Amino acid sequence: MSIFPKPLFPRKTYSFLRRTGCLAGLLLAMLACQLTQPSPPSPSVFDSGRTAYGFFPTPPEVNLLSVWNTFHAIGQHGDAVLIQQTVPWNDFRTGIDGKSKTIDDIRNQVNLAWLNGLEAIFVVDPLNGLDRREFAGLPPDLAGANFGNAVVRSAYQNFALRIVREFHPKYLGLASEINTYADTFPDDFPNFLSLYRETYGKIKKESPTTQVFVTFQWEDLNNLDSTGADRGAFIKWGEIEAFEPELDVWAISSYPFVAFASASDIPKNYYSPLLVRTKKPLAVAEGGFGSIDMPPAHGTPEDQVLYLNAIHDQIGKRLAFWIYLVLDDFNMDSYKQFLESQGQGDKVDTLRLFSIIGLRERNGTPKPALAVWDGFRK
Repeated sequence: MSIFPKPLFPRKTYSFLRRTGCLAGLLLAMLACQLTQPSPPSPSVFDSGRTAYGFFPTPPEVNLLSVWNTFHAIGQHGDAVLIQQTVPWNDFRTGIDGKSKTIDDIRNQVNLAWLNGLEAIFVVDPLNGLDRREFAGLPPDLAGANFGNAVVRSAYQNFALRIVREFHPKYLGLASEINTYADTFPDDFPNFLSLYRETYGKIKKESPTTQVFVTFQWEDLNNLDSTGADRGAFIKWGEIEAFEPELDVWAISSYPFVAFASASDIPKNYYSPLLVRTKKPLAVAEGGFGSIDMPPAHGTPEDQVLYLNAIHDQIGKRLAFWIYLVLDDFNMDSYKQFLESQGQGDKVDTLRLFSIIGLRERNGTPKPALAVWDGFRK
């Protein structure tokens, strides 16, 4: 789904990039017998009182070595990885504790994160990362279901509780950019809200210290169209505040290049309204800016620097965590082959627009923004 009436490029592409982090789980199953059981970092960055910086574990190449190298590199430039996984509906429709390959995949990613000194942040994503108008992977008997369906609600909740029991997360998101779904299906949004509240309550009973949230797409909340014009002259705060008080962190995603030709056009008060709207911790759960022109999008190395500075200068002191989409640019030849093998070859041209969003070239050469990122972190 696009967040704009006439999108600069399809919104669904962002979600594909997030979901390629799941490659780590699929490929790391091969490593399971080689890994000793690691321990989480101690002391934890989450207890340090400073912002935790991190990335999605999306590799520049679709292969095992690239995944391994990506986790190692993130360990040099970050404190955490964000593991976002769609709901395995059949595994959890009747209970919490059954066998699940998805849980095995997540466990492998967590182990590799810990081996590289990284914490894990988790997001449960019930929706299709390639099209936010539909659920991801619903079995045939649930085709056409929504958040009011009893089986959907049970499987979603059971999966979230399994992650709590298995990984004892500090941060657990229960949906990604949920305001885009609310815009498309306003009649079903109350069903999701009630499910979220039920799940929040059960998570808190099992793990009172887990910080629970959903993420919101900031450009959409600001009513921006693809030219940067303001569609409604107001921020849709109601879509966030509908989750209060059961919202421990206000987390956004932000890709301002969908609305601004240059990061120099990002307003000086673009993110700062969050500071006065809530006293709760803030987070950037994903985002980025391209480093070269990739028509119809524009970008330069300086745009990446300006984008990072805009977030840091406006809301940096309040960020519990800050996740940049990818550390490295990625090889489109490798991803083209992967997409075609998944029957999604029509997404190649759109995905190409995001192949230059990393803070390093795909061979690991740093871009200027990486030094800025590292400087914030230190």
